[in-house]
Amino acid sequence: MATGLLHLHNLLRWVVLIAILVAIVRLLLNKDAIKASKVLLISAHSTLVLGLYQYFFGNVGFSFIKTMGMAAVMKDKLARFWAVEHIFSMLLAITLITIGHVKYKKGGSSKTTLILYILALLLIFAAIPWPFRAEIARPLFPGG
Repeated sequence: MATGLLHLHNLLRWVVLIAILVAIVRLLLNKDAIKASKVLLISAHSTLVLGLYQYFFGNVGFSFIKTMGMAAVMKDKLARFWAVEHIFSMLLAITLITIGHVKYKKGGSSKTTLILYILALLLIFAAIPWPFRAEIARPLFPGG
């Protein structure tokens, strides 16, 4: 089950990335982006739920803190990434996505939503375990 959830989490990453890029482009072109924003919000929160389950019940994330202690985790690049950096960055990115969606839905400035989505995209790009990131690398696609 853990492998299946990890693969689903990995797959949903692409849904989130595509949805945020579509929403950003629609906002840049001054087109109605409410549907794209809603797809982004739903996919981001779905990915978050899977990620939180993996963080607390998987073999990386919180288990590093439980077994190593926080001081040791902060000294180890791999453990720090999975126990602190990935979860914090993604939580912040999803918070920005949520705020951007709510502001846009309530008739707020599309410029504000655009800025929030771009910041979220940058955080997401920084916190994804890309294959070229030596010690923390994960495959681009599930099962890869």
